[in-house]
Amino acid sequence: MPIRFPAPLQPGDAIAVTAFSSGVHPQLHGRLDDALNELRARGYRVEEGECLRDEKHDASAPAAARLAELRRFLFDPGIRAILPPWGGERAIELLPGLDFAALAELPPKWVAGFSDVSTLMAPLTLRAGWATLHGPNLMDLPLKDRAFGNEALLAALETGLPPAQAQRGRYWRWDEPGRQFANRVRLLGGGSGKIEGRLIGGCLDVLAPLQGTPYFDLDAFKAEPAILYLENCELAPCGVLRALAGLRLSGALDGLAGLVLGRSSGPDAADGDALSYEGALRAALDGLPYPVAVDADIGHVPPQWSLLNGAWATLEVFGEGEARLEQRAAS
Repeated sequence: MPIRFPAPLQPGDAIAVTAFSSGVHPQLHGRLDDALNELRARGYRVEEGECLRDEKHDASAPAAARLAELRRFLFDPGIRAILPPWGGERAIELLPGLDFAALAELPPKWVAGFSDVSTLMAPLTLRAGWATLHGPNLMDLPLKDRAFGNEALLAALETGLPPAQAQRGRYWRWDEPGRQFANRVRLLGGGSGKIEGRLIGGCLDVLAPLQGTPYFDLDAFKAEPAILYLENCELAPCGVLRALAGLRLSGALDGLAGLVLGRSSGPDAADGDALSYEGALRAALDGLPYPVAVDADIGHVPPQWSLLNGAWATLEVFGEGEARLEQRAAS
């Protein structure tokens, strides 16, 4: 299916904010308001959904309410972008209720975020032909230490494509505030190289369960060179092994131009006798006939790149710790 790119946002455009997975607890409403006010300060009209400012049973509202609100915003021609506050756990419940064939007949609009937002964005790209933006979530906008990622996200929304992005020299973890680590982006097996192809991907935790379903069928997408990118949120090494091995067994990893893995925020081996994260990657991925880049600036360990599903990308890995990503609409 041809990929269609949303038009850049203009002042006065309407942005819908709905939590189709996890909602925002009342104690975080101040941060949510700061994020919404940042959008308003850039000249956008904000339309809040009813499925937003609550959280019960790991969701903002019952599935039927979340689905109805998401459908309303997807099909409303006055809405130019949908920005959920963040991901969560239960977006998968909504997929059977979405008419992707009908969405394929409509002008695309921006959908952006990461984590469980991938559950919606990957099918929108694969089944409706909408380019979708994997990058910081709305709730990251007020966080000044996320400025690098937030600027790239806003630039993509307002120009139509993310800017060129270099791997940052340092990264940090949510659970260790104030401590920074040297990045280790590299090719599995070492060396340097270039990967070119059309981007598709998201969070491994939520996309791996979609293998074998119509919502993550990559066969048609791989008619031209494709780069699959994945990032791990919570899976321990054996879970990573099972998820990646399952994707390989299903054929999802066949015929790619390359595979890019973000830094893992999941737990590593508990001791020296347990399987490590690096060991899990090698056990699942050794022997693939294309480059595999690991520890890229993608996902739950900031800073993070913005990646436009459907864009043509060139990723150059210059050696351990250095990489550059460029994206454009055409090959």
